[in-house]
Amino acid sequence: MRILVVEDEAALADAIARGLRREGMAVDVALNGDDGHEKASITRYDVVLLDRDLPGMPGDELCKEIVASGELTRVLMLTASGTVSDRVEGLSLGADDYLAKPFAFPELVARVRALGRRATPAAPPLLTAGDVELDPARRTVRRAAGPVELTRKEFGVLEVLMSAKGAVVSSEELLERVWDENADPFTTTVRVTVMTLRKKLGEPGIIETVVGSGYRVPDAGAMKG
Repeated sequence: MRILVVEDEAALADAIARGLRREGMAVDVALNGDDGHEKASITRYDVVLLDRDLPGMPGDELCKEIVASGELTRVLMLTASGTVSDRVEGLSLGADDYLAKPFAFPELVARVRALGRRATPAAPPLLTAGDVELDPARRTVRRAAGPVELTRKEFGVLEVLMSAKGAVVSSEELLERVWDENADPFTTTVRVTVMTLRKKLGEPGIIETVVGSGYRVPDAGAMKG
């Protein structure tokens, strides 16, 4: 999932971002409403964690802008006020969920995951390519009935490639979908990750390099679990 945290308390924003990254999510951070608006206009996020009280563009206004964009992005509002009237007001602006500060981090993760599932089309029970099976829900990969241990980034790359059902996926798209804005687009990050992924999956290889375009898994498809 691609997440945007819009929170003016830098220490809190950094703590949230680090925690969500440990959960395997790609996270960008904005410390004011104007920066948050710019990022949300450029990148399609699955979930935006939005503080209501922001410098620059107010959180309420940014929420309305995100909702009006027509994207599937879900908004989780964060606020220091947890009164019923405040929650009702936030939800009336189009927010999908509401969480009062201070909050328990496991609850935040659970709410983000729940919203993320609503922000993207339902994943098939299993993605397959030859004898490779990827289970998006359990985050497991098997080949010829044996488990394949992958890092979070390797799993993310393989999931994106197999979900494309044979279409070519560029390195730039992989960076956007699997990493976050801290990834340097001029590094060999994607190439190295694909190389280690191929090694772990073994032969015959299922990932093709399309010179000048990106990567693809030619016979990827979906099957019921």
